[in-house]
This record gives sequence, structure tokens and C-alpha cells, in this order.
Amino acid sequence: MDSGATSSASVDGKPAVPSGPPSAAEIKTVSAGFLTAWQSGDVAKAAAYTDDATTAQAALTGLAKDARFTDMKVAPGTRAGAKVPFHVIAMVSYEEKAGGPGFSKPYAYDSSLTAVRRKSDGKVLVGWQASVVHPELKDGDRLVTGEAGDPPIKAVDRAGGELTAKKYPSLGTVIDGLREKYGKKAGGTAGVELRVVRKAAAGKAEKNAVPDKTLLTLTEGTPGTVKTTISPSVQAAAEKQVASRERASVVVLRPSTGEILGVANSSPGFNTAFQGSLAPGSTMKVITSSLLLEKDLAGVDKKHPCPKYFTYGHWKFQNDDKFEIKDGTFKASFARSCNTAFISQAPDLENDSLTKQAQQVFGLGLDNWAIGVPSFDGSVPVQSEAQMAASLIGQGGVRMNPLNMASVAATVKSGTFHQPYLVSPDVDHRTLAKASRTMSAGTVASLRELMHYTAIAGTAVKPMAGLGSDMGAKTGSAEVDGQKEPNGWFTAWRGDLASAAVVQQGGHGGDSAGPVVREMLLNGAG
Repeated sequence: MDSGATSSASVDGKPAVPSGPPSAAEIKTVSAGFLTAWQSGDVAKAAAYTDDATTAQAALTGLAKDARFTDMKVAPGTRAGAKVPFHVIAMVSYEEKAGGPGFSKPYAYDSSLTAVRRKSDGKVLVGWQASVVHPELKDGDRLVTGEAGDPPIKAVDRAGGELTAKKYPSLGTVIDGLREKYGKKAGGTAGVELRVVRKAAAGKAEKNAVPDKTLLTLTEGTPGTVKTTISPSVQAAAEKQVASRERASVVVLRPSTGEILGVANSSPGFNTAFQGSLAPGSTMKVITSSLLLEKDLAGVDKKHPCPKYFTYGHWKFQNDDKFEIKDGTFKASFARSCNTAFISQAPDLENDSLTKQAQQVFGLGLDNWAIGVPSFDGSVPVQSEAQMAASLIGQGGVRMNPLNMASVAATVKSGTFHQPYLVSPDVDHRTLAKASRTMSAGTVASLRELMHYTAIAGTAVKPMAGLGSDMGAKTGSAEVDGQKEPNGWFTAWRGDLASAAVVQQGGHGGDSAGPVVREMLLNGAG
């Protein structure tokens, strides 16, 4: 039941200001008024029902002017609390030139509004946000109907088969990104479309931006073909794995070349696998281990401290379940993912040691990858004191995604960094990122041994069981403020395949992300 508004007591004879959640009657009145005025084309009146009339009027005016909506019908649905869903049907019309051919198609979609109470006077209004106009819109985005900015493309896999979002839901944003980058280069011709034109964020790298999105095609253009490195069998397996889980993302690479064979996300609206920015937890210990090995602060079979606690920068760090390993080796600490074994080395490192290692050896954090679509290339900022120590175990300010962490495993397997790519550089002669140096053969061999041991005797045993001798893995769990369960991570290689996955709020990486990666390594021969 709705409790409705309450009124604060009047002060000095002034009327009381209503407060509390909007009542059912108030929600019905404001939503009906807004939707009726919008449908009738009286955008000024509709905007007056919102708490941001200026922005609302501009956005609603744009539907007729830019999106070319006519004959609108707006029907409210069943209210849920202060939220009122509604269904929109309109004609989208476009005439290329005065007296020229005209194109028109019906378009329907669902959106919603939320009623809010203004604090200043207690009036109930529509809480304005761009998504009221269309659920795909964020602040600053526009709906535009006209000749497409980029000609359409036909994206194909490595065998020449067509890639579509219908067949592979996770590739929707990837195909949008390919069109934005290669549409004008692939030889196609533009059609007429209704599309979401994204706001260009100030200071945001173009390669990290979300591409424009086509909502309705009025006339088909002629697509140009863009060949990708995607393996149809790997992609199908990746889609199957994320479909059965919430908030899972995975990437599969070929270590010897950097070719991306598959990418999938449970939530296909945002490509977390390529563009996510998450703390990688203990999977970061692969990079940290390479640093400690090179600086002779650790050796595979050397004794290494793993106490219950270690304090650095006034922070007291501990291991999962506060375990300790007495008189153990570094290999034992790596395999069991002992946090203090890494934190204890912080006093012997410079603030920028991990940053340089990630950049110079693993090609991370340079913001110069050119994979063929937008990507986030990892970040390992220079930090000090406790934050620097936390970075050693993949917390602090370190941010990665499955693409980055699959590349880390691939670098260990191949012995050198190969920038991942989805479209061959031969297509457009772009320059791929390179690491400024490689690890010694001894360091590479040690890292492989550490990851292999973790797969046969450590935290990665269950997901890696039965995968042969040429393989290695690392688990991770990353704590996130406000989450009951940590994000689960897993990165591994097997033969000439490398894969990494994250399951947000999945708990232990071996249990949540590990089975996803296992299936990728089993199904990655294509």
C-alpha cells in the first residue's frame, strides 16, 4: 500500500510542505499529464511536468526535429511503486531531399518514468533523465534519423562465416565498434537509420568510448566486409558459458599471435570483457611474481615468508582465513595465493616498480592497444605506502579486465607480449603496441612453473584437472566495497590458448570463473 505524502508543521503561518514518497494518486496524475502532453506534441507542457523542464523540453523537441518521430502514441503500463512503464509507437519518416524519395517505418519501444517529490515545495514531478525518452539514452546522447554516419558492415569470423548479434549476443557492441572504425574503410555505402548518437565525453579516449547504436533501419546500405579473428566454435562455447551465469565475462586468445578467438559477457549491453575496469585480485600476482623474480626477491624453490599478518603503510594485511605457511617456499605461497608473501616484499620495492613491470614487460597501462574495437588497456598507477602494497595483490588502484588478464597468461606462455587483436593489422596497416623489454628465459620458466604448480597442487586444481602438462593458472578474488561477495577471477593457458574470466560477486575465482575458463581451454581448438 502507498502511505502517501505527509506534511511538515507550518512555521510562522507558512503552508506546510508535503514530504514523503508520492502517493498513488499523485503518481497517476503526474504520469498521465506528462504522457498525454507528450503524445499530443505539446512538449513545453510535458516538460513542465518534470523536475528539469529545460533539459526535458530540448530532449522531447529533438524527437520530432532530429529523430523525426510523428503520429506518436504513448500508453502507460502498470505502476510499480513510483515507477510507471509505458509503451511508445511512432512513425519514423525521412525525406532525403526536397521532392526526393521519402522513407517511413513504424517504430515501437518500451521505457519508463519515475515520480519524485521536489523538496522545495513538495510538488510531485517526473524525475527527468535521458532514458525517459528512450532506454538506450544517457545524458547528452541523441536520437537521430538520417543517412548513417558509418556504412554498415558484414563482420565475419576467421572462417568467413557472418557474425551477428542474433547468433552471438555478446558481439552486439563488438559489431557496433567494428562498424564505427571500419565502416568507411570497408567499401560499403550508408543507408538511412534511426540511431543513438553518443555524447563525446570530454577527455575520454576515443578507444574507450561506447559506439553509436542503430535502432531502426529505414533503407539498407550496402555492407562492406570486415574479417575478424573470432573462432565460431570458441565464440559459441563462450556464449554458452556466460549465458548460464550472472555478470560473467570471458576472453580467449592465441598466445603465439595475440589473436582474439572469443569474447562474451552475460550482460551484452556493455563489453566488460574488453572495456571493464575492475580490480583483478590475486591474478595480479603473476605480474608481481615476475617483478620479485627479476629483482631476486623471490625464487621458485627458495624459502619465503607467509605470515598470518604483515603491516605496511599503517595497514594490517592478512591472508584468506588468516592462514600462514611456516618454512614454505615461494612456490607454495604462490600456489596457495598467500597475500603476505607479496606484501612483505613492499619495503624493498620502489613506488613505481609494479607500474614499470606491467608496462615494460606485459604492455599494460600504456593506453596504446589497437585491437580493432574500443578497449581498456589496464591501469597500474604509481602509488605509495599501503596502496602500493595493496597493488601487489591486485587491489589498491590496479584495474584490469579479462582481455588484459588473458594477455598476462598469454605473455607467460609465449615468453613475450603480443598485443591482442580482433582485426588483423594487415587490414588497415595500424601499429600494434609493443612491450619495451622481455623477461629472461629463466624468469619465464619460473613463472610457468609457478602457474603450472598452482594448476596441479594449488587453488586452481579443480578447474584445471585433466588438461595435460602444458598448462598453468592463477585464481583471484577481488574485494569490492558494498559487495557481499568478492569478484571471482581466473586466468590460465593451455597449449596455444590463453583465457581469463571474471564473475562479479562470484566469490572464489576457482569456483566461479575457473569453470568458465576450463571450458574455453577445452573448446578452443577452432
